[in-house]
Amino acid sequence: MYVSEYLHHVACLYGLRKQAGRLVPAIISQTGLEVERKKKIGELSKGFRQRVGLAQALIHDPEILILDEPTSGLDPNQIIEIRNLISELGKEKTVMLSTHIMQEVEAICDRVIIIDKGKIVANEESGKIGSYIHESFQTIIVEFDRVISTEDLQEIPGTDQIKNLDGNTWLIQAVPDRDIRGEIFELAVLKGFKVLSLQKKEKNLEDVFRDLTNT
Repeated sequence: MYVSEYLHHVACLYGLRKQAGRLVPAIISQTGLEVERKKKIGELSKGFRQRVGLAQALIHDPEILILDEPTSGLDPNQIIEIRNLISELGKEKTVMLSTHIMQEVEAICDRVIIIDKGKIVANEESGKIGSYIHESFQTIIVEFDRVISTEDLQEIPGTDQIKNLDGNTWLIQAVPDRDIRGEIFELAVLKGFKVLSLQKKEKNLEDVFRDLTNT
């Protein structure tokens, strides 16, 4: 079926035959399908087929929209387009998004619910979800101006894990409740090398997910 034809058919299934002439063009515009509206659905890219699916779900103006892995299999540009569309829909509707892609949740959602083995283990606003991590460890990503050894970094008091990320860039994890940033600078002064950058790695949703489900 053609895009317009299919959406008209869906509108009729919802008992909206008389309103279809107005609803279909409006929903095509809202979901960015104008260019493709005269094509057969089988000829569309996966990204546009996803848009058709959203248009179908929206044609009867539901108060709640439930989406399951809406960007699965899309290329990066298509993912951004669908994310933006979902974010716009979320301004007017309740959108429930089911996904295992944590970046998706961080980019779109206002509230996060994590389910493990059928039980809700977290239910919080996106900006506060980091509070669910039990361990209060600190992770630092630091870049030095020259090659140094693991043994040099092991001299920093309170380190728990040391990992080379790339060349002179290191990930250093401290033991719980220990801030080691001052010790890193002191070691650099003592050894005679410079700290080019130092960043405290914030707790993200992926850290929370692993912490709550890795049991």
